[in-house]
Amino acid sequence: MSSSHDSRGSQNFEATGDYFSLDDILATQERIPCTFQTEVLNLGYIDPSLDSSNIPKGTKLELPFWLAKALCSRRKQCVTIDLPKHYKEVYRDVFNADANVVDLHKLGPYFYRFGSHLLHFEHPESPDIAKSLLKVFQARFRDIMDASQNAYDQDMSKMTEKLDEMEKVIFFHGQKGLKDLQMWETREGEKIKISEMVINHRKRKRTHLDES
Repeated sequence: MSSSHDSRGSQNFEATGDYFSLDDILATQERIPCTFQTEVLNLGYIDPSLDSSNIPKGTKLELPFWLAKALCSRRKQCVTIDLPKHYKEVYRDVFNADANVVDLHKLGPYFYRFGSHLLHFEHPESPDIAKSLLKVFQARFRDIMDASQNAYDQDMSKMTEKLDEMEKVIFFHGQKGLKDLQMWETREGEKIKISEMVINHRKRKRTHLDES
């Protein structure tokens, strides 16, 4: 996805989700390791390795977040969830060592958004995940902005390939801010320019005269 995503959705990280955000829809497709705590009837087809039409108790499957959330609620806990590996303590230690060298896009293009969704579950490590997400963002923000301010005539795909989707939005906003500042400093924005409508009208008029 490009930086032209729904900017409103890219700024909303509530665990309840954003119904109108394409980014949020994609983030909630990320899978979570789950263990079924009860037998579930007639859903055996979601696991091709099962010979039964039902899902037996104790079955371990990776389910998309939106389904795991529905099956692991306060009212009814059909499954228990385990954290995806890149939100566990081992990875949090890596982030603490140097968050800037980590390829977040490889870990998940919606690293921050999906991580914030994980806070929906009452997991013992949820407070540590929340702190880690904030620290990682703070640690990487300065480098992202520095890169966006010095990205002259460079391959943007290489400069942003290790960023998650939210970081890409920040990067391109930083670039736009720099360009707007440069236009203001050179007074480019004050120059009177002929509108596209007038230019097109003149072209049509010229073509009409040539044909006549």
